Amino acid sequence: MTTELCGWRKSSYSGVQGDCVEVGWSKSSYSGAEGDCIEVALAPQVVGVRDTKDRDGAALMFPRRQWVAFVSGLRARRW
Repeated sequence: MTTELCGWRKSSYSGVQGDCVEVGWSKSSYSGAEGDCIEVALAPQVVGVRDTKDRDGAALMFPRRQWVAFVSGLRARRW
C-alpha cells in the first residue's frame, strides 16, 4: 500500500510547555476523491487508525504486532 502524508497532529496529552508527541497520519493512494477511507499512523509500539471523514473523532489503537499480522493476512488473501 502506498501512502500520502496527510499532516501532523499534536497529541491531546501534550503539556502546556509543549512536551508533546506528534503523529503523522497517512492515507492510502487507493482512496477515492470523496475521502471515504481510513488513515493510519505508525508509532514504534502501536498503530492508530481513524476515519478520514472524522479526523477529530476517535482513533483505534492496535499493538504493532497485531497490525502487521492483519495486513499480512490481507496481502495473502486472494480477492
